[in-house]
Amino acid sequence: MSVQGGIPRQKFHLGTPARMSRRLSSQLQQKFPEDVYCEKHLELVQLFCVDDQILLCGQCFHSQEHENHLVCGVQEAAGIYRKLFQEILNTLKEKLEVAKSILADEQERMVVIQGEEQDFKEMIESEYRIRFQLMVEEMNFRSLQDCVFNPKLREDHLNQVLAFATELKGQSQETLQRLNDLGKENMNKLKESEGRLSGHICSLQKMTVELEKKCGKYTLMVLQNAGSSLKRSESLLLQCLEQAQITDLSLCQVTGMSRMLKVLQRAVTLDPKTANPCLVLSEDLRSMHLRNVQQDVPRSPGRFVFSATVLGVESFTSGRHYWEVDVEKATKWQLGVSEDSASRHGDLPTASGNKVLLMGSLMGTNYTFWAFPPLKRVSLRGEQMHKVGVFLDCESGHISFYDVANRSLIYNFSSLTFQGALRPIFSLCIPSGVTNSDSLSICLPPVSSCDVTVSPQSSLA
Repeated sequence: MSVQGGIPRQKFHLGTPARMSRRLSSQLQQKFPEDVYCEKHLELVQLFCVDDQILLCGQCFHSQEHENHLVCGVQEAAGIYRKLFQEILNTLKEKLEVAKSILADEQERMVVIQGEEQDFKEMIESEYRIRFQLMVEEMNFRSLQDCVFNPKLREDHLNQVLAFATELKGQSQETLQRLNDLGKENMNKLKESEGRLSGHICSLQKMTVELEKKCGKYTLMVLQNAGSSLKRSESLLLQCLEQAQITDLSLCQVTGMSRMLKVLQRAVTLDPKTANPCLVLSEDLRSMHLRNVQQDVPRSPGRFVFSATVLGVESFTSGRHYWEVDVEKATKWQLGVSEDSASRHGDLPTASGNKVLLMGSLMGTNYTFWAFPPLKRVSLRGEQMHKVGVFLDCESGHISFYDVANRSLIYNFSSLTFQGALRPIFSLCIPSGVTNSDSLSICLPPVSSCDVTVSPQSSLA
């Protein structure tokens, strides 16, 4: 069905119309708009030319000026346009609500990214503080005996510490500047989107009011500038409503890892008394994999029953500790620490407050990371994850998670308050009726963790 001016051709009859004076529009504003006469022929207008979008009287209908144009009765044309306007009006109102919703989302994102930027800033600052402490500890570990009775070595040691502090400060400022630039860029994009959406909402509201007036007017008022109204409505409906594309702040990575972590690496093992029945542990208690059928295992008050989780045997109450986990063969996993509470039975009553977790989920080739508590998405990476390093500083309440292969920070928690001993925790996703061969393996520490040369550069290699 071909359409001219928004009206189906089959609704009209072809004739030999003539142009009516455009001064008719002024007559439409009179008290009785239905009584409109052609100024040229002084006849009542009864026809409407779709091509020229003007009213015609009987004599105008027979002129050559409108030959082969689409013409129909005024009442018929007004009815068709009124129906079209009503359909468009409904669509405009729907789009108006969508635009308002997107605008509210953009304004909320402005608040969210400001909070995220502050979180990342604190994370970066705390990470560099820990690195400096670890470097000083490493230097002390290497040179303590030599420096005791040798002032020259003591001075060299102090100069090394100062050089490293200066280098770390520069790296920290550079990373924070990248974060600040990225935050400003994101905010500018959101503000531009806010302005664009506000303007679009204003146009939609004006067009809605205009069409509502038309749908409620007299017949001839419906036809006045009908084609123009249709075109402007169509233009608004064709405009895409999209959110601003902003850059994930997690792309502002903190690269490098302290080599002191290798000195602190622990030989963590899994505690079979806490393992969920769906988990199969290796004989050396350093790896775990899922099975679809639960095993027949002894009852234990500390066993996890609602999640494929197991705790480490080791328990930490003080000091600094580090362990690495191979996650390459797992699509969904959780790593972190859990408070060793005697009141815990299964996963109940303190599950929301006694764990600090990093959760990884592989979808296709993209890795999404979530942190808890509180639960929030913290990173998105388009690459395979091989090993995750977990660093715990009990005294400062600091926990860091590292991408070992890329030697970069994934996320960290700082200034946490722990109640009692902490144990490593490991989780997989329980299969839901499908075969799942996910597995995790705890990496053994190096045979010798003392073969490390000390310099500001090597400490962050």
